[in-house]
Amino acid sequence: MDLPDRHMLLGIALGAVCASILAAIGPGFVVEAFGDEFGAQGFDPSQLVRFEGTNYLVENENWVSTTPLSTTRVKKIEMGKVSYVDITTTETGTYSTDAMFSSHIQYPGISVERAPGPHNRNRNHFSFWSNGAWSSFNSKPGNSWFYLDTGAVALSQLGDVICVATASVRVC
Repeated sequence: MDLPDRHMLLGIALGAVCASILAAIGPGFVVEAFGDEFGAQGFDPSQLVRFEGTNYLVENENWVSTTPLSTTRVKKIEMGKVSYVDITTTETGTYSTDAMFSSHIQYPGISVERAPGPHNRNRNHFSFWSNGAWSSFNSKPGNSWFYLDTGAVALSQLGDVICVATASVRVC
């Protein structure tokens, strides 16, 4: 065997031995940690309703019937925009999706609120890192585009959120 071949064979054998030892040792000590404070207050996910891309918490009094007697879908044309509204009749009343998720209308015995935090990601939510802290704002929906030309740019994506990072700015 030639000298370079012996070095390669020795390197492969040594690498296999090291890999076997590391695999036998495992990940090391695993310490279980528990917080001693109370957990974050949550909500019942069975009451989470998604309407037009937004999550809502819908709660109703026990006297409100949730069994539909009839359901109808109507086409709504408003200022050139076409949408569909579901109208449901129960023993306790007639309800529409248009009014159910409107902040201007309340049905007796039914509470509808936007779901908090990560359950409601506003597609027009803009966050950026500046002066050592995150800042953010909500923009109005529109058909627009954003162009950034700074040279060294890093892009990252998590789900439908895209982040752009440079030496001086981080934008998500």
